[in-house]
Amino acid sequence: MTHHIITSLITALTLILTIFESSAGKPWHHGPLGVSQNQRFLSHSDGEPFFWLGDTGWLLPERLDRDEAAYYLKRTAQDGFNVVQIQVLNAVPSFNVYGAQSHLDGWNFSAIDSVPGYGYWDHLDYIIDQAEKEGIYIGMVCIWGGLVKAGHMDLKQAEAYGRFLADRYGDRPNIVWIIGGDIEGNIKQEVWEKLATTIRTHDSNHLMTFHPRGRTTSARWFNSRPWLDFNMFQSGHRRYGQRMGNKDYPIPDGTEEDSWMYVDSATRVLPMKPVLDGEPSYEDIPQGLHDPLEPKWTDKDMRRYAYWSVFAGSCGHTYGHNSIMQFIRPGIEGAYFADGDSKPWWKALDDPGRGQMKYLKELILTFPYYERVPDSLILKNNGIKYNRLLATRGADYLLVYNHTGRPMTLDLSRISGNEKTLWWMDPKNGELHYLGNYPDGIIDLSSPASEGDDFVLIATDSKASYLLPSMTSLSKTQTDTRDLNE
Repeated sequence: MTHHIITSLITALTLILTIFESSAGKPWHHGPLGVSQNQRFLSHSDGEPFFWLGDTGWLLPERLDRDEAAYYLKRTAQDGFNVVQIQVLNAVPSFNVYGAQSHLDGWNFSAIDSVPGYGYWDHLDYIIDQAEKEGIYIGMVCIWGGLVKAGHMDLKQAEAYGRFLADRYGDRPNIVWIIGGDIEGNIKQEVWEKLATTIRTHDSNHLMTFHPRGRTTSARWFNSRPWLDFNMFQSGHRRYGQRMGNKDYPIPDGTEEDSWMYVDSATRVLPMKPVLDGEPSYEDIPQGLHDPLEPKWTDKDMRRYAYWSVFAGSCGHTYGHNSIMQFIRPGIEGAYFADGDSKPWWKALDDPGRGQMKYLKELILTFPYYERVPDSLILKNNGIKYNRLLATRGADYLLVYNHTGRPMTLDLSRISGNEKTLWWMDPKNGELHYLGNYPDGIIDLSSPASEGDDFVLIATDSKASYLLPSMTSLSKTQTDTRDLNE
């Protein structure tokens, strides 16, 4: 009897330690994700802020095997990302790299686990398990929008599918539900509503949003829905003036790259909900997508989309790469002129824009999180298009993103303190450079960066104390102290 009790206690202790080790250091150790009290950000139940830094891994379930998926997720975590957005279904049926299909009995999933072998949903289970080990949330785009538009899932099927997904994954700690998938919310809206409400009925523990068509935001259709926890927009892939003959154009000409305007529009809709860019332009993809002779979006463009959106008030940002989002490789014909021979997905992991996203997350998390607001009053004589500056601040700090390195005039009185300490950060590498202390009020600054380079200006109340991300390797005596008023 005593031996049995001791054995049981050891077993229980082992189980507890296993659970603790698997959750310790992971985001969900702070509790499930929710919306912050001020309705502008995402946070854990214990109050820990969550800055969404996503990667678009759309075809991960279909294109990667187990070893490749594990490698990709480990590398993604190492690069600072905490969310990967995937397409659960890219076709009806969908097939993965092992030849397993998603729909063995149509939309009836009741016997899906009784079929011998390693199935489609077994592989998705594995991917979610590996993501959990790496501390990554999986943004589950349940079915791509074009499939619903084409009639491949009706109301009854949406209900069956939603129940299946919620029952299978509702107890996972690292799930975010994404309804839609590159589609306007008024196309087959009743199907999207049925899918969303069914999942929500059976799983009230995970956040849910809607991924819309390019140049639109989910707030346009679903902001009042109780199932929609936060808004998502797709800023799109066109450059300024690239109308491309589209008659049904939802934004004014000449604003195609103004990702910040979607944040403005979404946060004006009541009730206010957090918002983020779930699909900006991809690194290394032709501008406008469809012409291989067009220039490709670069790492500098990736930085602009990210900083513009976040400084405008987004609760995070999703990055994308042309080769990674479709996991291109030799032997696979890539969409949008991705070349699997010259740049397979594993080489694209080293492209500069992807590696630079973590510096934005580190910067934002350095300062008091929930008090941060966008503030255009910091900026005097703001510009348009690439010359537009975006500013955000808290009570005793402010940040300004300058894409072109142009001179700027700033009102430092928007934060506390009679004296302000100024730094600038290079968003290419996260390096900080001390500029000096400045009196309160309006100041004129020339660019501290090389000509034409982008930079982030950081100003704090000189009495405040912040350990900025790169401060451990920089001191005031070691950094650039040139006078910006020259």
